[in-house]
Amino acid sequence: MKNTGNVSDLFNLVEEYWSPKIIAEVNNEYIKIAKFKGEMVWHEHKNSDEMFYVIKGSFDIHLKNVIITLNQGDFYVVKKGIKHKPESKDESWVMMIEKKETKHTGDIVSDITKSLDEQLK
Repeated sequence: MKNTGNVSDLFNLVEEYWSPKIIAEVNNEYIKIAKFKGEMVWHEHKNSDEMFYVIKGSFDIHLKNVIITLNQGDFYVVKKGIKHKPESKDESWVMMIEKKETKHTGDIVSDITKSLDEQLK
């Protein structure tokens, strides 16, 4: 992991949707990037918050009773224990910040679930 880099160049290396890549670490947090398109699974992170920051495009975060729409430049923090499901009609580039031990899809295992080892590649 490097301490510097160009985020656009790093996004060009991301080939799969919903497959976060860890690009840096700050204290006990990982900085991740991912391309979103389509729907992710409903999941929660019981012990940690998760911040989403839209670099390019837009996407929705479905919560129990509301849908939050994020556009380029917007961010949103999903608080720990809140079930959520990101969804993007078109390709979106998203940066996430979360604790190092946070599982990609919480306790839900699906076809898109990536281990921390896979996210570090």
